[in-house]
Amino acid sequence: MSQKEDFFDKIISQTFDHVSETLVIKAKEYRRNNNPYHNFDQGATRTGLSREKVLDGMLLKHEISIADMTDDIENGKLPDASAVHEKFNDNIIYLLLKKASILDKINNRITDIASKS
Repeated sequence: MSQKEDFFDKIISQTFDHVSETLVIKAKEYRRNNNPYHNFDQGATRTGLSREKVLDGMLLKHEISIADMTDDIENGKLPDASAVHEKFNDNIIYLLLKKASILDKINNRITDIASKS
């Protein structure tokens, strides 16, 4: 295996580990009434938007940060590695939360339909 392949594999592995650890910690911090989507549901109630749209708003700030990094690279300025890890990991986390939220709604719909039969 080449040094580039080793580095790539290390980054992927570290990212999975960090994202997993963060999700476990944050799930405990933000969960209320056994609802892992509590903050997003509260945001939906306050704004009249779906919780997925609330998630989109939170995700947007991370997407903008990543786009800014890309613009900086185009202008010859490399970001700090710590910023790259933080912003990309946060982006991955919000995408996973949104995926889980959508699948939760699908699962609840299937459960609701089955219970009405």
